[in-house]
Amino acid sequence: MYPYHNKIKQRIKNGELIKFEFVDKYKTISPCLLLYFNTEPYIRPIREHRFEEYKPILESIF
Repeated sequence: MYPYHNKIKQRIKNGELIKFEFVDKYKTISPCLLLYFNTEPYIRPIREHRFEEYKPILESIF
């Protein structure tokens, strides 16, 4: 199993995150939190059931 969220959190700690936004729909994910990074892959979608997990991380940065 690919450690999707662990990799994303590590990238955030490394300072690669440049912005984020909540959108109504991204491909098949609705609603969605989009995280934008300055390295590939540039966009990482987060499903709604993980929003609460990411809010404190994002609030501490932005």
